[in-house]
Amino acid sequence: MPTVGLQVAAQTVAQETTNDLAVGTLLIGLFGGLALFLFGMEQMATSLKAVAGERMKSTLARLTDNRFMGVITGAGVTAIIQSSSVTTVLIVGFISAGLMSFTQSIGVILGADIGTTITAQIIAFKVTKYALALVAAGFAALFFAKTERFRLQGGLVMGLGLVFFGMAVMGEAMEPLRSYEPFLDLMGNMENPLLGIIVAATFTALVQSSSATIGIIIVMAGQGLVSLPAGIALLLGANIGTTITAMLASIGRPREALRSAVAHVLFKVVGVIIWVFVIDQLASLSTWLSPGAPGLTGIDLAAAETPRQIANAHTIFNVINTFLFLPFAAQFARLIERIVPDRPLEEEAVIRAKYLTADLISTPTLALDRARLEILHMGNRVRDMYALSLPALIRGSHAELNEVEASDDAIDALHGQIIEYLGDISKTKLTNRETEELLRLMEATNDIENIGDILETNLVQLGRERIGSNVLISDETEAVITEYHEVVGRALDAALQAVAQRSVEAGQSVIAMKQQINQLGDSAAIHQARRLVATEPNRLPAYKIEMDILANLKRIYYFTKRLARIVVSAEESRGE
Repeated sequence: MPTVGLQVAAQTVAQETTNDLAVGTLLIGLFGGLALFLFGMEQMATSLKAVAGERMKSTLARLTDNRFMGVITGAGVTAIIQSSSVTTVLIVGFISAGLMSFTQSIGVILGADIGTTITAQIIAFKVTKYALALVAAGFAALFFAKTERFRLQGGLVMGLGLVFFGMAVMGEAMEPLRSYEPFLDLMGNMENPLLGIIVAATFTALVQSSSATIGIIIVMAGQGLVSLPAGIALLLGANIGTTITAMLASIGRPREALRSAVAHVLFKVVGVIIWVFVIDQLASLSTWLSPGAPGLTGIDLAAAETPRQIANAHTIFNVINTFLFLPFAAQFARLIERIVPDRPLEEEAVIRAKYLTADLISTPTLALDRARLEILHMGNRVRDMYALSLPALIRGSHAELNEVEASDDAIDALHGQIIEYLGDISKTKLTNRETEELLRLMEATNDIENIGDILETNLVQLGRERIGSNVLISDETEAVITEYHEVVGRALDAALQAVAQRSVEAGQSVIAMKQQINQLGDSAAIHQARRLVATEPNRLPAYKIEMDILANLKRIYYFTKRLARIVVSAEESRGE
């Protein structure tokens, strides 16, 4: 009878606990812990990107056509910088610069999905008791750091501590739910795959973080509130929800960015469709791969084993999907290019920056790389304007000269957007190297804009003087000017290549062309001196216009050489 009395008393206490569930306290603990978790993730990711961003970018840039190396590199880069979206931004940049094909990028995108599972694996470890020690150590490093690198490493450690501390706060807040029947019934319904996927996808889309969703799933599993099948359904939903973030981030971006986002969505959705029918088999596989907890029973056993099993199921999902899709990378690439075709020409004609990404400004190394791509975009417009200028200058009409002049509007617009973007970057905390890089990019932007101004103002004006003075440039003089124009054009091409690919060789080739430019200038001067005494009408006005054309072409080479020297000096200082 005493035993029965104790049971009745225990049931009474449990019923009172259920009835008196402090919803306000629970929600404060849950959302406060989630805030700490997300802030810690942001702090950790920001520090990692600043510490390793340049190195990771270089690693991606050295990729070959080997798809498996692409997967390994994508996984490694994303695991280190803890952001598949940043990896995608880097990929888009390399595609835009011609350093990587879209087909080649498929392997890196798939690898990035594997890299994101590292977060879940870290969360699944029972290390919350060390959370405040990590926060204290990280804060001490931040407070006493004398170097920028040590300060960033302190931020990384502190962020990791906040992630674990947020998990501990959420876990403690959820503990009363272990005896709250309505919630237990609700979580039992999550074993319905469709319901679990919808709930997790919606929550992930709202918080814009699959890591947060999976973190909460693992915390609940650590309290024995989520079974393994329900946890797998929820993590499948989190993988769907994170694609919404990718699609939102691609709005208004270049076509390459949209294609990468669509690839991300396609892989996740198809992967979830495959696995939703074999959740029990995935649960069995992750259980087999995960350590057991002998000696425990019931809810305590579930709380000990399920977090690691869910983390392993998440990794298995992404790894197997990767190797299922990888052999068909070329076919997927062609399908995505059909889904997202190139923009119509009239849409491409709109004057706007293609690569300036505001959400990377907080990571200066990567933001500066985007600015470099936009400078190349601006430079290519100048190159088109340069090619258009010679026919209009020598034999063109007022309408053709007006077309050259109007081309500079786009260049001026891009110049303004780039300078504004660099100005925003300058307001962040920059290392000495990043400050030097920013100043070089500003100088390069201004040099390219100066070339556009010479074409718009000086050469167009000379073309109008030719028409107004009724000057006819002879075939022999046209050949001299055309040769000079072609050599300067090759120098401009090489300088833009140097900017896009940080190519010292291309930059040095531009500088080495100085002797050839001087020789052409001397030959042109001799030719013009002979032409001066020719018995032709308007010879003096013609001589002045022709010599001014050559002088302005030489000025264009001067700014082209400055552009090349910026790249050469930057790479030489980088190697020191």
